[in-house]
Amino acid sequence: MNLNFDERERPGSQADHRRLKIKQVLLVDDSRSQRRILSVYLSRWGYSVVEAGSGVEALEMLNKHPIDLIVSDWMMPGMDGLELCRRFRKLDRASNGYFILLTSKSEKVEVAHGLDVGADDFLTKPVAATEFLARIRAGERVLEMERELNEKNRLVSETLAEISTLYESLNRDLVEARNLQQSLLREPFVEFDSAKLSLMLRPSGHVGGDLVGHFPISQTQVGVFAMDVSGHGVASALMTARLAGHLSGSEPEQNLALARNADGEIVARPPCDVARDLNRLILENIETELYFTMLLGHLDLITGDVTLTQCGHPHPVIQRAGGSIEMVGDGGMPVGLIENADWQDFQLKLMPGDRLFLMSDGITECPAPDGGMLDEDGLAQVLRRNARLRGAAFFETLMWDLVTFSGDKDFPDDISVVMVEFDGPK
Repeated sequence: MNLNFDERERPGSQADHRRLKIKQVLLVDDSRSQRRILSVYLSRWGYSVVEAGSGVEALEMLNKHPIDLIVSDWMMPGMDGLELCRRFRKLDRASNGYFILLTSKSEKVEVAHGLDVGADDFLTKPVAATEFLARIRAGERVLEMERELNEKNRLVSETLAEISTLYESLNRDLVEARNLQQSLLREPFVEFDSAKLSLMLRPSGHVGGDLVGHFPISQTQVGVFAMDVSGHGVASALMTARLAGHLSGSEPEQNLALARNADGEIVARPPCDVARDLNRLILENIETELYFTMLLGHLDLITGDVTLTQCGHPHPVIQRAGGSIEMVGDGGMPVGLIENADWQDFQLKLMPGDRLFLMSDGITECPAPDGGMLDEDGLAQVLRRNARLRGAAFFETLMWDLVTFSGDKDFPDDISVVMVEFDGPK
């Protein structure tokens, strides 16, 4: 092979190589003259060259130095190029490397065997300069893509690790937020002389937008409320926490639903007036696009009389002592949507053995596997089937029925219930 070609015409001239990064190439051949010829080529093309006279010597170098591009003769005494390639592939390396075999073999079976062992490319002897440079360049491009891919994988791994750390931190915060939201349920099971009051709140995620509660009015009256803030997640949960602060106190200064009469006694305000105040509060003082539905009222523990206002929340449900189901209420507008919206109170009466349910739409809209919903008819069936159950036992069975109905799928909406079981004065 003639090495004295003109620099301007020679493949891989310095001008041509400016686009390439200088790399170290390991030449493996038992023929010193063959190594010399290829080394001159590579040096003129700007590559750093390391030479080995045998497969054993080459393997020792590869164990000590991170050389990525190897050009090896196939036929060598002792360890041939094929065995060197096989052992090279078993080394613990950060890079896969690029292995070119020099061979006089041209049979397809031999070439296929070399590829199967792990060779990336072949050069047939005698080696032509233009083809040699093209194969080296191809190997360099492959190694460069591998490095870029490894770098991107490293960045992805680091990013995923950071995301995982952030997620774990966020998850801990959300679990704590869920515990705090559950703490808003003031006394979830309360027993009076004439009635039992039970609360249930099951967010669809860590936290939700539903809120249920009760508050004392007098020795013979108790207030109850059920709310459902639009949306899900943290924003809705923060809204429920703020609303809880307006309805959970036992003094008029702390609770919008309470007032003092002329004698200074604490009495219940008309629930519709409270709805108007909350509507004004949301629209004038809180910059948010959230709104909420609500049932707010108070129960006379002696007479069983209930006064309620309905603000877009699902209808209250009465289950009479005899088992019949009544859905009452006039619907009404949600709170926080329309300025100067108006609501009206309505009354109902509980008799001994009756119970009243204030439920969120997460129950009636519980999805079935076929795309349907539980709806009001399905709810009535559930209530009749569990008419003998009370308190926590009823809630556990209700959740079991909903899970069964949905085909054991996660609920897409929060589930909340206020249940008043009226026994009548003793």
